[in-house]
Amino acid sequence: MSVIQTMGLSKRYKDKWAVENLELRVEQGDIYGFIGRNGAGKSTTLKLLCGLARPTQGGALIFGKPVRDSVAHRRVGALIEQPGLYPDLSGRENLLLYATLLGLDRPDRRVDEILRTVGLAPKEKKPARHYSMGMKQRLGVGLALLGGPDLLLLDEPINGLDPEGIREMRELLLRLNRERGLTLLISSHILGELSKIATRYGIIQEGRMVEQVTAGELEQKCTDYLHLRSDQPQKAAALLERELHLTRWEMRPEGEIRIYEAVDTKTVGKILAQAGVAVEEMGLHRQDLESYFLERMGGNDHV
Repeated sequence: MSVIQTMGLSKRYKDKWAVENLELRVEQGDIYGFIGRNGAGKSTTLKLLCGLARPTQGGALIFGKPVRDSVAHRRVGALIEQPGLYPDLSGRENLLLYATLLGLDRPDRRVDEILRTVGLAPKEKKPARHYSMGMKQRLGVGLALLGGPDLLLLDEPINGLDPEGIREMRELLLRLNRERGLTLLISSHILGELSKIATRYGIIQEGRMVEQVTAGELEQKCTDYLHLRSDQPQKAAALLERELHLTRWEMRPEGEIRIYEAVDTKTVGKILAQAGVAVEEMGLHRQDLESYFLERMGGNDHV
């Protein structure tokens, strides 16, 4: 089931499109990593999805209903940019205040449960202004959980955290997904951390979706391989498959052969040379997650 589906979602500010014809799809149970450079349109997209901004054109469905539908709205929790905390109130007092505004029944019990879920002590009296960045972010996630949502929209939840804070946030998000069945859409530029939890990715560049890919598909794309070009690609492929007993290889549309097994390049060259097949290009291709994303986002600038 699609939890989020956008159809030509677009937002224009004066003469610039912040989001343009965005086609995004998040399935139930996903941890969806939303990736793009600064200014690519990630935060604007999240604001459109939780009703904090109105689209210029196009639209989005949340659980099959328009974003501003009351039923859909109640099923969404969001942490966009910095959590809106009252600095002189404790974490528990902040949550109680928001719970009262939401009209929740028995807010004390609900608040204490959420505090334990996000790893904060219900009896802590310290005001929020004295919280570490990691504690503030976890309290922000707690605010997003107050209404009992089925979908969480989180904008850069690990930005600015130290390694311990990042680990705590990662474990919290995994727990919410696995134990409570929440679907998560997380924007982030910390690719290494996002890759530890995401099940699906969306790559955005200049407001447009470049690619959507599952974690499994991405792992295949980032696998090392030997690439080969020859003057007779079909003959070369048949020879190598037979002589080297290859099982993991492919012929690309442009005639490039990719071998996803450990093979000796000298042996490959010898087999082809003896058969009269000229090798035009051959080399080992290595691509890690970060280089793949940077390539797809259009360069090596900071994301």
